[in-house]
Amino acid sequence: MTRPLLTRRAFGAVSALSAAGVFAPAIVRAQAEGAAALGNVTIAVGGQGVLYHLPLALADQLGYFKAEGLDVTVRDFSAGALALQAVQEGGADVCAGAFEHTIRQQVRGQSYRSLVVMGRAPQLALGVSQRSLPAYKDLADLQGRRIGVSSVGSSTQLAASVVLARAGMGPRDVAFVGVGSGMAAMNALRSGQVHALCHADPIMTLLEQKADTRIAGDMRSLKAAQEMFGGALPASCLYAPQPFLQKHAAQAQALANGIVHALKWLQTAAPADLVKAVPPGYLMGDRGLYLAAFSRVRETYSTHGMMPEDGAATSLRVLSRVHPELADFKVELARTYTNDFVRKARQKFNV
Repeated sequence: MTRPLLTRRAFGAVSALSAAGVFAPAIVRAQAEGAAALGNVTIAVGGQGVLYHLPLALADQLGYFKAEGLDVTVRDFSAGALALQAVQEGGADVCAGAFEHTIRQQVRGQSYRSLVVMGRAPQLALGVSQRSLPAYKDLADLQGRRIGVSSVGSSTQLAASVVLARAGMGPRDVAFVGVGSGMAAMNALRSGQVHALCHADPIMTLLEQKADTRIAGDMRSLKAAQEMFGGALPASCLYAPQPFLQKHAAQAQALANGIVHALKWLQTAAPADLVKAVPPGYLMGDRGLYLAAFSRVRETYSTHGMMPEDGAATSLRVLSRVHPELADFKVELARTYTNDFVRKARQKFNV
C-alpha cells in the first residue's frame, strides 16, 4: 500500500528546507540510522481496520513510528483475545487491545501493563437483527438467543454482558458466538448465524444505515459510556508484558511517542485528511459512511494518551459485575498501567 510521506504541515517545513538546499542527505541518513538503532517491534491487533484502533493505524501510516526510529510490524487478528494470545506465544511484542486484559492477566498470574491509552470509551454497540428477530422489543427478547462477539473472552463479550445485565440477564442466559471482526462479523448477523452482534464501527454504522439492525445498547459516546459504566472506561490501548517494558524501554517510549503524535493529529484533522491517511480498505468502499462513523466516535479518543484518573478502577468494577469471582482476588491496579512513557511524549509534542 502507498503511505502518505508527509502531512500538510510537514510538507511546508520540508519545502522551506529544500529551498535552503540542506535537508535531503542528512535527514535520510538520520532516519535510517535511527530505525537501525531501535529495530523492529511487532504489534498484534484484533481487527486492524476498525475505528477502535485508528490511532495505531495513523501512527503507522503517517510515519510517526518511523520518525521515532522504530520499524513497526502490525499483525492483524480477528479478535483482541487472539491478539493477546499471539503476544503470549511470542508471535508479537506488544498488543493493541482493550485495557481490561491487563487486569485479567494479573488475575492469572501474568504481568501486563498499558503504556498508552488510545480510547476512553468502548466505541462498541450491540445491534439486533430485524431479520432474525422481527418482533424484537427490548433486551429481554434476547433471552436464549445467539450473540455474536469477536471471540469468546474479548471486550465485545464483556460489553454485551454489561448491556444484558441491565435487563437482569447473566452470561448464561444467552449463547455467545465468536464471529471475528469486520465483514465476517457483519455477514454472521445478516445470514442469521447470530441474532445480535456486539461490534465496533464502522461496521455498526453500516448495519444501522442498511436499516436491518436495531441498536439495543450504544457505547460509542462519552456520555453513553459514563451512564453505562459509571466512569471513564479505558478501551483501546497499547499494552505489553512488564519484562518488555523494562528491557526495551526505548522502544516502548518510541511507541508511546508515535501514538501521542497521532492523537494530537486527530484533534485537528479534517475529514479529507483522515480519508487520505487511512488505507483505502478501511473505508469499506463508502467514504461517507466511514466519516459518519468516525464523527460518532471522535470524542472518545484520548486527547493525550494518559490513563484517566478513574479509568483502571472503572474497568475493574465493570469486570467484577460480569465476573464476581474477581472479588476474591486483590488486583493491584497500579501494576496494570504506567503513564511514564506518555508524560515524556506529551512534553515532546506539547500535548
